[in-house]
Amino acid sequence: MTTMQLLKRLIDLSVCVALVPLAVPISLLAMAVIRLEGEGSPLFVQTRVGRRQQAFRLYKLRTMRAATRDLPSHMVGGAQITRVGAVLRRTKLDELPQLLNVLNGTMSLVGPRPCLPSQSELIAEREKRGIFAFAPGITGPAQIEGIDMSDPARLAQVEADYFPSASLASDLAIMTKTVFGAGRGDPAMGGP
Repeated sequence: MTTMQLLKRLIDLSVCVALVPLAVPISLLAMAVIRLEGEGSPLFVQTRVGRRQQAFRLYKLRTMRAATRDLPSHMVGGAQITRVGAVLRRTKLDELPQLLNVLNGTMSLVGPRPCLPSQSELIAEREKRGIFAFAPGITGPAQIEGIDMSDPARLAQVEADYFPSASLASDLAIMTKTVFGAGRGDPAMGGP
């Protein structure tokens, strides 16, 4: 592990430990409301492609109906999103369980958003550009620019322009922009 990777991991862990006391009660409350609204587990667990193309289990709060097909958000459509799910997606609170992924090392706070194993075009574009050398993230440069996975070549190029020369300062800037609303577009809800 390089010095930069070690520092990034320490920052990831420090931020997660600081956020857990806030994230746990919010997540538990959201899970209770999700459960009241519909069937299925309030915790959504899905296989995604991570660093070195290793599959891992990504955790989120459920925002779509339990019977929704296993597709990328831009291919599902807003009709599958529940009322509670729309609020969670708009506020990005559905991402809180991904702090578990950061704690267990399968994700970082900032990295390429992890895709589904079925997204072969995006996987090929990322492989071509060496993006799988980096841990996937809760947020990243493409997200704050409003680029989603429906444009695989553009998304992978933005990631390739950012990650090889990323610094702790640039990661902090992305986290700050995310917290203050950048990247709020949601293709499943008709956003950019």
